[in-house]
Amino acid sequence: MIHITAPQSRENEMPRPRPPFLHRESSRHGRPCWYVRKGKGPRVRLPDEYGTDEFWSAYHAAIAGDAVTSKKARSKSGSLRWLVDRYRESSDWSRLSMATRRARENIFRRVLETAGEEPFAAVARADIVAGRDRRRKTPFAANDYLKALRGLFRWAHEAQFIDADPTTGVKTISQETVGFKTWTEHDVAQFEARWPLGTRERLALAILLYSGLRRGDASQLGRQHIRDGVIHLRTEKTGTPVFIPVLPELAEVIEATPSTGLAFIATPSGAAMTKESFGNWFRDACDAAGVSGSAHGLRKLGATRAANNGATVAQLEAIFGWTGGRMASLYTREADRARLARDAISKLSKTETETSIPAPSNQVRARGRNSL
Repeated sequence: MIHITAPQSRENEMPRPRPPFLHRESSRHGRPCWYVRKGKGPRVRLPDEYGTDEFWSAYHAAIAGDAVTSKKARSKSGSLRWLVDRYRESSDWSRLSMATRRARENIFRRVLETAGEEPFAAVARADIVAGRDRRRKTPFAANDYLKALRGLFRWAHEAQFIDADPTTGVKTISQETVGFKTWTEHDVAQFEARWPLGTRERLALAILLYSGLRRGDASQLGRQHIRDGVIHLRTEKTGTPVFIPVLPELAEVIEATPSTGLAFIATPSGAAMTKESFGNWFRDACDAAGVSGSAHGLRKLGATRAANNGATVAQLEAIFGWTGGRMASLYTREADRARLARDAISKLSKTETETSIPAPSNQVRARGRNSL
């Protein structure tokens, strides 16, 4: 039986107990601010982005009594760096999920390394197109770059920092790819044969397959998210709330697997994994099982199973946390196409064609002879 506890707030995704001398406050813009303070000593400000390499380097330096230096340059008014700093303080930025913010921070960091001191008002449509095209060999990276810059300049235009949005009309690059390989039922059987009931690897497969969660959510899932046999959580990527009943197959694997922390799939020390480390660890488990698959490919198999069993677009969106109908429709269309083909294939048969055409009457035959 799965135990029930209150759901965990995503604001508190950090080790328990909190690291020593670490304190959190909020700025006047509502952004989290982190400090190290020993007893009644001075407060040492840390980088705002909790959990980054820069954050932990600064934390350990403060604990050791060393000077904390920030890698961030002071922004000059009117520069692109200054505009990005103002964007980080906006409500548009705060509404983005943490996963999206981390991804866009990486993009902004690379852009600011080369153009941070340039005046943002001088950025033209041609500059955006050139930046996109420099990344054209990796279409996903090119389009992520465009999305990040579009978010920045749309906000800047609305805030009246610029007269025109230079990203307007710039198109994304076509992504001619089928994405991650979808697992087959044979892949699942082969993985289960390598990783028996009770192993963390088998539990990871069950969570991904029988809940439809992305790797970022699957790596954090624990008993605190389950109430009355239903998973309650807000997805990391889109912030969409999902309510997923725990299937018997998943409940069986959860109960058979020892747990050392809040997350079901915790590290040996009991800490939850990041989505990146979870993805790499699960890929290693796939390699050991001789399966050329990934966490996302297993999620795609779950969506395929559900669609083939008659799930509607609305039902798929409720399970997988999608919105807008586009992603869910891909699976329902494929399932409908396969179902229609199975139902209609007999209509290609010569026998059915012959029996479905009525034999001509004598009167019709007579008219045919007279017309000659």
